[in-house]
Formats: sequence, C-alpha cells, structure tokens
Amino acid sequence: MSATTTVRVRYGETDAMGWVYHATYLTYFEVGRTELIRKVWRSYRELEDEGLKLPVVQAGCRYFRGARYDDEIMIESRMTLPTPARIRFDYRIGRAADGVRLVEGFTEHCFVDERDKPIPVPADLIGRVMP
Repeated sequence: MSATTTVRVRYGETDAMGWVYHATYLTYFEVGRTELIRKVWRSYRELEDEGLKLPVVQAGCRYFRGARYDDEIMIESRMTLPTPARIRFDYRIGRAADGVRLVEGFTEHCFVDERDKPIPVPADLIGRVMP
C-alpha cells in the first residue's frame, strides 16, 4: 500500500539558515501516514472515535538534501505489517520540481485501545494491506 502527498514548505518550518528544520520531516511523515491510512482504510479521526490509537514505537530518518521555504515537496508513504502487533510506514520525501531525494525514513507503530493497552493490528486493516 502506498500514497503520495504534496506539501508546500511553510516559513515557520524552516530554521535560521532557511532550511527545513530537521525535526519537521517527522511532521511531514505524519502528513503522509495520515493520508495513506485514510486512502486504504479510514480517517485517523474515525480510529480515535472507535477508541484506537497508533503510538510511535520507533522512528528513523536519513537526510540527503534540504528543502527551503516555499519548495513543494512530495511525501511518498508505504505501509507494511512486519508483525501481527506492529505496522510500519516507510517514507521518501523529494522536491516536486526536480524529484531530488531529500529524506528517507520510517516510523513503526503499535495499536492500543481506549485503555492504552496494546492490541493486534485490526483484521480489516490486515486484509487491505495483505489481500
């Protein structure tokens, strides 16, 4: 499962040197992840309304080039299920104008219920990711 989301860099996302601040890329990962979940399953709002949450249990990021204010970037997100209890998202962020790779990374999540107790990945999501 994959999806591509486009975002324009806002001024407040840059540092004093004019580059996108390194931690902002994790926020871009969230944008891509949220849109991918919506595309293949349902909105994150609906998950929360059902008492489900997806906390991050691990994250990684590798930087190749930087983006600047007003650059349009593409966030490519891919979802896999490494275990019955975890869901993983891999990301590639590139500059839309020339396709240059800026950042690659991942986040791994578990599902928890309304009491914050870990639960298996819901069967209906498994059916969509691994038909």
